[in-house]
Amino acid sequence: MKKKVYFKTFGCRTNQFDTQVMMSKLHEFELSKREEESDFIVVNSCTVTNGADSSVRNYISSMKRKNPHAKVILAGCGSHSKGESLFEDKKVFGVMGHSEKENINEILKIEKPFYQIGDLEHIDSTIVEEFIGKSRAFIKIQEGCDFACSYCIIPQVRGAARSHKEETILEQVTKLASNGFGEFILTGTNVGSYGKDHQTSMAKLLKKISMIRGVRRIRIGSLEPVQIDEEFMELLTEPWMAKHLHIALQHTSDKMLELMNRRNSYHNDLELFHKIAQKDYALGTDFIVGHPGEGEREWEEAIERIKALPLTHIHAFSYSKRDNTHSSSMKPEVRGNIAKLRHKELTQLIQAKNYTFRRAHQNNLEVLLENGKEGVFHGFDQYFNKVEVQSSEDLSSNWVLLNHVEVTSNGNKAKL
Repeated sequence: MKKKVYFKTFGCRTNQFDTQVMMSKLHEFELSKREEESDFIVVNSCTVTNGADSSVRNYISSMKRKNPHAKVILAGCGSHSKGESLFEDKKVFGVMGHSEKENINEILKIEKPFYQIGDLEHIDSTIVEEFIGKSRAFIKIQEGCDFACSYCIIPQVRGAARSHKEETILEQVTKLASNGFGEFILTGTNVGSYGKDHQTSMAKLLKKISMIRGVRRIRIGSLEPVQIDEEFMELLTEPWMAKHLHIALQHTSDKMLELMNRRNSYHNDLELFHKIAQKDYALGTDFIVGHPGEGEREWEEAIERIKALPLTHIHAFSYSKRDNTHSSSMKPEVRGNIAKLRHKELTQLIQAKNYTFRRAHQNNLEVLLENGKEGVFHGFDQYFNKVEVQSSEDLSSNWVLLNHVEVTSNGNKAKL
């Protein structure tokens, strides 16, 4: 009888892809849907903030109580930052680094506690042919980051930027498209750096993916402003491009951008965002609230500048000190309660902008629905706005074209 393996994934889309890679390699084990019934629990961890570390630690502790007989294996970014201490404290049975995930079938056969951290130069070659429980496919096109943002630990746990081979990516998309996937989300640690080490570019890759039979829509993970060139801008009118871009600004105060060691400036960002918005795009960004040095003046300037940006989505998070980063020793620090208030002010402002955008985009919404239950299905339109669809038919994993959707402050709704 095959032993059962349960996967718990924390963090970003890159981790979601990595979990699918591990799942595809389980030749001698059975994939489990219930933690309580599993022999192994593989925790694909995130370490981008202290909160992420806490979530992983709390989950591991809860598994010790819920299923004390299961062997807990730590994978993902947390294995590189916290794996050693968790292993020494006997909180986990084993630790495996990013470079080891393709060997998971053999690793799970190890009978004694193990610490196999591997290296940070590895690049996957696995072709994932199925995304278990998904109607959209994540395609990892690169790994690592060459930026040196002062607050970020990710280059330390993911390594330098390196691109996957173009032929591997195209083979991956071709197989998934032939298996019925129509929407592809390109992910990585720093997606826009794709191709720099292979004398190619993101734009050239997008053109080649778009020509694969069955590809209907392509989304791109988080881009940096400096990575958007004329070649990429020319693709924005293509029908297969999702009408939403996520461009990481991190802040809108030039003083804060300098402290963060960012490569963007507000005035260039403003010009870029308006140029893209004119092509009828929704625009999202990342924003760090409460980074050391963010005084009242910087915050007021940041908010005024946010108002001027055509933003529709935001991934805002309060600054979290990470050991071994430049920001961790910066002063003055921002009190947690102040950061919380600023976070709320920012997210409410973008929610209002998003509502205005959705009211102006109620027709011709192309939505790929996920699995639903009891006649209620959810999916995202081309602008990356979530839509709830009620139908007596089973519309799981189907594309629907919606007109005159009901726009509420909480989201869009439709009946079919």
